[in-house]
Amino acid sequence: MRGDGRTYERGGQFWIDYHVRGERFREPGGATEKEAKRKLKDRLKQIHGDRFVGPAEEKLTVHQIADNLITYLETRGAKAVPSFKSHLRPVKEALSLVRVVDLTTARIEAFIKERREANKKPATVNRETGALRQALNLARKQGRLTRIPYVPMLREDNARQGFFERADFEAVAAKLKDPITDIARFAYLSGWRKGEILPMTWDAVDRSAREVRLATSKNGQGRVLGYDEGSELEILIDRRWKAREFTTRDKQTGISEYVFHRQGAPIVDFKKVWAKACEDTKVGKRLFHDLRRTAVRDMMRAGVPQSVAMAISGHKTISVFNRYNITSEDDKREGLRRLQAHRAAQPAERKVVDMAGASR
Repeated sequence: MRGDGRTYERGGQFWIDYHVRGERFREPGGATEKEAKRKLKDRLKQIHGDRFVGPAEEKLTVHQIADNLITYLETRGAKAVPSFKSHLRPVKEALSLVRVVDLTTARIEAFIKERREANKKPATVNRETGALRQALNLARKQGRLTRIPYVPMLREDNARQGFFERADFEAVAAKLKDPITDIARFAYLSGWRKGEILPMTWDAVDRSAREVRLATSKNGQGRVLGYDEGSELEILIDRRWKAREFTTRDKQTGISEYVFHRQGAPIVDFKKVWAKACEDTKVGKRLFHDLRRTAVRDMMRAGVPQSVAMAISGHKTISVFNRYNITSEDDKREGLRRLQAHRAAQPAERKVVDMAGASR
C-alpha cells in the first residue's frame, strides 16, 4: 500500500519507494531485500515520528551550505563577500565534512569553545558563527533543509569608543599621502564605510548634479550622497577628477575608472600607513572605522534629524545607529551645563498661598 511504501529490485540492487506529504521518494535500499525492508522500516519510523529529512538533505554538508551562501551573495553583487569568505574559513576547516543533519547546538558550542581557546575574541567568533547561521537560514529558505540547529552567540563587551575631533583628524590626514588622505577625508565627510569608498568608480559620480551614488551597500540598499557647490566634498571630488590620469608602465597616459586609485588600480588596504599616521600624531590607536562613528556623532551634534543622518551614513536600524552615536566627556559636560541652566531659571523657593485668606 502507498502509506507503507514498497521495495523492489532494479539494476542488480534493491530500492525502496515511499511517499511523504504527497511527494514520492525512491532511493537505494541495499544489496538484499532484507536490507531494503529494514531501511524502508527506518524511513517510515522517521516519517511517523516527524523526523524525516530526506535523502538529499541527509547528504548536505556544512561545506556545501557555506559555499552556497557565498555563491548566493556573489550573484547579487554583495560587497561583503570577502568578509563572509574570511568568516566561513575556520567554520569550513572545523566542520567541513559534517552533515548538516548531524550538526547540533552542542557541536557548534564545541566549535566556539575551540575558537576561544585559540584566543579569538568574542566578536570574531560571533562573526564566524553568524556566517554559519546565515548559511543555514539560506538553505532552509531554499527548501534544502527542513530544520536547523540553534546557533548560540557570545556576549560582546567591546563597544568601540573611538572618534575624532576636527584637529585630531586634520593632524592625521596631514601625515597621509595621496590618495589615502582623500579616502580618509571622504570617510570623514560622508560617514561611509571603507568597503564602500575604495571600489568607487566614476560611474557612481555625477559631477553636474553633485551626487555620488552607491548602488549596493552592506545593508543591501543603495543610496545617494548629494553635496553643495563649493563644499568640501565638491573640492575633494574635483581634485580626484584631476587625478584620474596616470602613467602606465609603457609610458603611456591612462585614465583610471576608480575615484581613488594608485597607478590606475584600486586601493586594497592601507592599515599600516593608517596606524603609522595615528602613531606619529600621538592621537592613540584609532581605527579607520572611527571616521564613520565621528560623522554620525557630529551630525547629531549639529542637529541633523536622525532619519536624515541614517540615510547619509547608510544605517538600516536605529539600534546599530545608536551604537555609533557616541558621546564624549565634553558632550556630557555640555549636557550638565544645560541642565544646570534650566534649573537655575526655575524659582528656588516654593510660593505659599494662604487659601483660607483667599476665600475671605
